[in-house]
Amino acid sequence: MNVAEVQALAGRIREQTAKAVVGQNDTIDLMLTALFAGGHVLLEGPPGTAKTFLAQCFAQAVNLEFGRIQFTPDLMPGDILGANLFNFQTSAFTLVKGPIFCELLLADEINRTPPKTQAALLEAMQERNVTLDGERHALSDRFMVVATQNPLEQQGTYPLPEAQLDRFLFKHVLAYPSLAEETAIVATHGSRTGQPSAAGFGVEAAGDSKTIAEAVAAVATVRLTDDIVRYIVGVVRATRDTGELSGGASPRCAAMLAVASRARAALEGRDYVIPDDVKALALPALRHRVILSPAAEIEGRKVDDVVRGLVDQVEAPR
Repeated sequence: MNVAEVQALAGRIREQTAKAVVGQNDTIDLMLTALFAGGHVLLEGPPGTAKTFLAQCFAQAVNLEFGRIQFTPDLMPGDILGANLFNFQTSAFTLVKGPIFCELLLADEINRTPPKTQAALLEAMQERNVTLDGERHALSDRFMVVATQNPLEQQGTYPLPEAQLDRFLFKHVLAYPSLAEETAIVATHGSRTGQPSAAGFGVEAAGDSKTIAEAVAAVATVRLTDDIVRYIVGVVRATRDTGELSGGASPRCAAMLAVASRARAALEGRDYVIPDDVKALALPALRHRVILSPAAEIEGRKVDDVVRGLVDQVEAPR
């Protein structure tokens, strides 16, 4: 598969997802970028903005084995990972796999469970492995987490630890739809009864594990010049050199941003990265990895505004 075929595959996935989801083009593009870059996505928005439904439709379109975990305050790590249970018939322990053993995992309302349970995802997201009773179990090479969360101001939410946030390639903030989009949503979904489903809207598979693997391999061939590498490093290091932020992004972020930029270039049909790829992905890649300084908070500054300003300040290669 070449980059033109990656672009065509992405177009088919978008087309299928759009059968059920109105708008959300930016969200779908970030999910595609993360899929081809081997990353994970955190979607934040108020209830009722189709975060969960979008993830379900996306999973149906890419045809990956789908798993879902509804995060609640009483959820335990074993409910996610599974456990070794004693089988009295065989007098041996048998592995009962949890819902994390899938290819695309929807971690629904991830911030409604305490940090101890959230931490159960750390190894899986970083290494695509799960350790149970000292034994490592491999997950799929295509394993991807699409997590949703409500804003922290909502009742019953817990902030995600920094180590957990750093595992997400992107954090995307969903806003309420425009007037035209909301009108289309009501016209499309208001004529139906019951809860919507991807299959009910005719969402079909536009790919499978094999084609996704081929797309990932094609992304690996996208050229990343030394100038672009220095630009990415400059953007990430700028978050550590400003007084407006008390915590900057990690070297892991720089490496992941580079991979994501290559994936975006492939989605655009190019076999080389340009500065605009980095600029387009810098905000969703950085906003959850930086912390406002107390002084900036007092001044009413927003993380997104600070990140945008830093990206604009770093000189892009020509």
